[in-house]
Amino acid sequence: MIKTNVMRIIETAKIPYKALEWQPINGLDAETVAGYLQKPAEQTFKTLVTQSSTDTHSFSHFVFVIPANKELSVKKAASAAGVKNIEMLPLKKLLPLTGYVHGGCSPVGMKKNFPVFIDETAVLFDNFYISGGKIGLTLEISAEALATAIGAKFADLTLD
Repeated sequence: MIKTNVMRIIETAKIPYKALEWQPINGLDAETVAGYLQKPAEQTFKTLVTQSSTDTHSFSHFVFVIPANKELSVKKAASAAGVKNIEMLPLKKLLPLTGYVHGGCSPVGMKKNFPVFIDETAVLFDNFYISGGKIGLTLEISAEALATAIGAKFADLTLD
């Protein structure tokens, strides 16, 4: 297995993890990935990149990590980020902004350090599953250790 930048960053932070490889068959959405891994969807998390417009016509970007079987509440996300509004980043901007492609986006190792928020349900598990930084690679890791390493905050982020 070729190490990704995500794996190197996590190893530098001395956080134990387990790398799980999978082959895409029918899709790249997080619920499908949970199925490939035979892991619970509520324990397999997806990384969503958002933007919030400012008065200067520029954007602030925020990263939200939520369970595969849930939808992001833009109201809760904006509240957690301390902004008035949030919208999903257009897909065509994902690679240039983060360095990651759709289906391989990780909250670790983006081109810039954006504020990261992890859904509070992640702490219900000893470990949770996040993208390893490329399609076909998922990491099993402690949410609390990851949050400490990347400066992420836990918040209620999903629709009920």
